Amino acid sequence: MADIAKESERERTVFSILLAISFAHLLNDMMQSVIPSIYPLIKEKYGFTFGQIGVITLIFQMTSSMLQPIVGRVADRHPQPYSLSVGMLFTLVGMLLLSMADSFGLIMLSVSVIGLGSSIFHPESSRIAQMAAGRRKGLAQSIFQVGGNGGSAVGPLLAAMVILPFGQHAIGWLAVAALMASATLFRVGRWYSGILHGVRKRKITVNPAVGALSRWQVNRSLFLLGLLTFSKYFFMASMTSYFTFFLMGKFGVGIQTSQLCLFAFLAAVAVGTVVGGGFGDRYGRKRVIWISILGSAPFALFLPYVGLWATVALAVVIGFIISSAFSAILVYATELKPGNVGMIAGIFFGLNFGLGGIGSAFFGWLADRTSIEFVFQISTLLPLLGIFTGFLPDIERKKE
Repeated sequence: MADIAKESERERTVFSILLAISFAHLLNDMMQSVIPSIYPLIKEKYGFTFGQIGVITLIFQMTSSMLQPIVGRVADRHPQPYSLSVGMLFTLVGMLLLSMADSFGLIMLSVSVIGLGSSIFHPESSRIAQMAAGRRKGLAQSIFQVGGNGGSAVGPLLAAMVILPFGQHAIGWLAVAALMASATLFRVGRWYSGILHGVRKRKITVNPAVGALSRWQVNRSLFLLGLLTFSKYFFMASMTSYFTFFLMGKFGVGIQTSQLCLFAFLAAVAVGTVVGGGFGDRYGRKRVIWISILGSAPFALFLPYVGLWATVALAVVIGFIISSAFSAILVYATELKPGNVGMIAGIFFGLNFGLGGIGSAFFGWLADRTSIEFVFQISTLLPLLGIFTGFLPDIERKKE
């Protein structure tokens, strides 16, 4: 009976921890999303080119991504319950630096410090979300992820309502959000510290369908998941970094209107993330990946060729459909590599940020040599790569 009780406890979903980690994710990504939201402001203020805007994003995304697999690997072997709270202080320092930066070099330094805080936060917090998930791994990752999506959606609103009217120095007010996130993560760290002994003793269970795969099949599947991540985040880079410029250039809207349109896209991403997580637990993550990436392709293909309000409407539909892909990809990948949740989360969050940064720099370079409209004509082809989902093996546990 005692063993049954322990097993039942392990299968229980700890919603209080998931909501806390999701709230911290919201604050973390809200602060980070301010960076692309102020691009129109700093481009005009300092006379930056699209190429320089792309480099700023690249520096931020690379510092966010390069350390994540290492942090995840260390967390798997030597968990540090309070590292998340400490890591958030890097974000605090970076936001204060960004509020005062008055040159290209200082802005790059500021975003790199913010990126370092992100590299500490994401793999370990994703690992905690899996521990608190019980049997609902997809839902748990979606709750965790929707916090980040919500924060990313709020960032442009903050830029439109606070930073653009009051100027760059208003970014410093976000230090309060960093302190709130650090305090929340300290409480999560206490829960994490309390369950570590049981986690270390817990036997790792392997999905029989995964156990039947050869090492080559597992590695090929991870490569395909990386390719699908590429298709999503290269496309997302064009939307988050250049959608405002696309709307201003093609339709002549103002900065604040363009920020509100970006908010609509990112809000749809947040809503779709929650819907997709439960769908993946019930109907299968491979099916979610199919629908999420390839299913958004028809809408994306029309995006560069329609009027203003049709463009915004299509962006909202695309954001809703494509948003569930990452949670499904991440849980699918951790099924392939049980016992390495932190490392896998670090790799895929690292791919998320790294590919987003490379994509932003590439599209900025391309925009300087062609046009923003041409960038969108190219980037909206990327969801077609969702066809490669068909080569992933079926590893879903059969429901009795």
